[in-house]
Amino acid sequence: MSTPATVAPLTTQDAEGLVTAARRAAEAAKVTVSVTVLDAGGHLLAFRRDDRAVLISGETSTRKAYTSLQLNAATADLVDLVKPDGPFHSLPTALDRPLLFIAGGLPVHRDGRLGAIGVGGGTPEQDHGFAATALDTLA
Repeated sequence: MSTPATVAPLTTQDAEGLVTAARRAAEAAKVTVSVTVLDAGGHLLAFRRDDRAVLISGETSTRKAYTSLQLNAATADLVDLVKPDGPFHSLPTALDRPLLFIAGGLPVHRDGRLGAIGVGGGTPEQDHGFAATALDTLA
């Protein structure tokens, strides 16, 4: 009988590295952002709110991360699904937390580590890029 594969949790060190990488990518673009990283259970592992960013950017980054985690997809890929008469149009009311279908949230799948990152503060395209850049640095 084979032993099931073990999933290594996303660590606080991983999460802090993701936050740092996203922040640096944003700073290089002269954009201020907030970044949230959740573990596979939706628990907050790391968070950074930049007070120079739009005040709601912290909540935005958290909701983007949560959305990516719940639906196991990049939020940029979900935008068209929530339009009226789309398949996810009523989904946010079916869950215990509001979702946010704006680019900038990405699920984390690296070497069995699971979680999600959300970035808020730039344009949706910028936030998506900052999150993707951060994921590329996760060893």
